[in-house]
Amino acid sequence: MYAIVQVRGVVKTRREIKDTLKMLRLHHINHCVLVPDTPEYLGMIRKVKDFVAYGEVDAVTIETILRTRGRVVGDTHLTDEYVKSNSLYSGITEFAAALASGETRLIDMPGLKPVLRLHPPRKGYRTIKRTAQQGGALGYYGKEINSLLHRMR
Repeated sequence: MYAIVQVRGVVKTRREIKDTLKMLRLHHINHCVLVPDTPEYLGMIRKVKDFVAYGEVDAVTIETILRTRGRVVGDTHLTDEYVKSNSLYSGITEFAAALASGETRLIDMPGLKPVLRLHPPRKGYRTIKRTAQQGGALGYYGKEINSLLHRMR
């Protein structure tokens, strides 16, 4: 499971990059989506790597961002009761573990919004003009995406 966070805006960018971000449902800065590890999604991520931060996310981080930023239709918070009444899972913890292992997807939960609107990171981004390997905030983070998402919860 990959977490993708849009870091840069799309003013004066190529149409194909804008279209790919739209297909990923990333319309605004600091929005996050969780996608499975498939070749189709990896190709889309490679195309927009200069505008997003991405990496492998663990179950604990998924649970944290679902509890703090998960929303259902009507813009109400995602709760354990909602998960229990609308799925086979007993709560957010079990649902997050199933998401991390790839057993389920966010769209399998009826009424759950697939885009997580995150807070800007505490202490800010590093620079948004360089990759994570160069000391910036763009591109592949690996497991370090969990610390970025924790700062954005």
